[in-house]
Amino acid sequence: QVHLVESGGNLVQAGGSLRLSCAASGIAFSINDMGWYRQAPGKQRELVGTITSGGRTNYADSVTGRFTISRDNAKSTVYLQMNSLKAEDTAVYYCNAEVVSLYTLEARVYWGQGTQVTVSS
Repeated sequence: QVHLVESGGNLVQAGGSLRLSCAASGIAFSINDMGWYRQAPGKQRELVGTITSGGRTNYADSVTGRFTISRDNAKSTVYLQMNSLKAEDTAVYYCNAEVVSLYTLEARVYWGQGTQVTVSS
């Protein structure tokens, strides 16, 4: 069993910055791709961006140039640096990870519990 725990959500003014973290914990696993998603009230969950184990990133058009995803493989942690925040970035942000069990070699996607980001205009 692997657990993902996000942190860093907060209330911030438009134009400000926040850094979210998501740490994975468990026994005998490795992580392939990791990603950030968000869900605003009344809307479906949407992709923010992803990062491969090798560090290649992909972003939604709405955040390109403002958000940066990075990861520390030694710490099993993925980060989301959010700059130039807008009111429309307000949402619950979730991380996910494709985790491979070193016992069974099976891959499974895990999700964190989410962290609230509120941007005031």
